Amino acid sequence: MRKRLNLYLTLRKQHPLEKEIHVIWDNAAYHKSKDVQSYAKDSNIKLHYLPPYSPNLNPIERLWKMMHEAVTYNRYYEKFIDFREASLNFFKRIGRRKALLRKSITDKFQIIDAPMFAS
Repeated sequence: MRKRLNLYLTLRKQHPLEKEIHVIWDNAAYHKSKDVQSYAKDSNIKLHYLPPYSPNLNPIERLWKMMHEAVTYNRYYEKFIDFREASLNFFKRIGRRKALLRKSITDKFQIIDAPMFAS
């Protein structure tokens, strides 16, 4: 919890003139603690929570998917060290795959324009 409070303090220091700061969290229990919510409210930090079970909204999940496709899917590692090396090599070389990263990890989401989804 202390790390989240420090994050809010840092955000507020970096953006002292902003009336309100928006933070998007997943639904981890520690993001919803009363202390965290109280501190955020007192600091004019508005908390938004991703819907449960929505990895498609979290870009890091797309990177993990790429890693699993390259390292773990349909592969067997007899020794942990082999798995570790394959994982480390994936991340060491990921910078060479910038085009794939840009294509796979984006904030472009499908917008549904239908009356039943209107707010």
